[in-house]
Amino acid sequence: MKKVTVISTSLRPGSNSHVLAEQFAKGAKAAAHEVELISLRGKDIRFCVGCLSCQQTGACIFKDDVPAIMESVLNADVVCWATPIYYYEMSGQMKTLIDRMNAIFSKDYRFRDIYLLTTAFENEAHVPERAESGLQGWIACFGKATLKGHVFCGGVGAPNDIAGNPKLQQAYQLGMGV
Repeated sequence: MKKVTVISTSLRPGSNSHVLAEQFAKGAKAAAHEVELISLRGKDIRFCVGCLSCQQTGACIFKDDVPAIMESVLNADVVCWATPIYYYEMSGQMKTLIDRMNAIFSKDYRFRDIYLLTTAFENEAHVPERAESGLQGWIACFGKATLKGHVFCGGVGAPNDIAGNPKLQQAYQLGMGV
């Protein structure tokens, strides 16, 4: 059994990327893994100010919701990020959280397998490339971790547009395969 942390970064009710995250989580649970689905909706996540205190202390100076999320990521075998694509890039809240996770850079981390789930109004194959590239930048800081899979669902703009889309089954299967 693996510990799987799924981070849904959309703040919108009825988010298409959150629905993908739920399907990935259901698949991982069906495969008998321990799953924690974290939604950033309603979380207090402050911007990194670049003070680098976390590099000396192992903890951020801010006392918000990030330390609990970092702890979950640090102790997970598998981390799955879900984000809407805005202007051909990951959501701002995902990037802010990644920046704040600087505190785990020097710690012994458990995760090895990283997954990405993305949604966008645009449907061309190149749409998620920058979001994936941005996540790869974070993964590169953790030499034992690799991106194992990515599901992109384009053509979904309004809340719950993803209902009935075959990409939901693909996200479920990806979760089953962790």
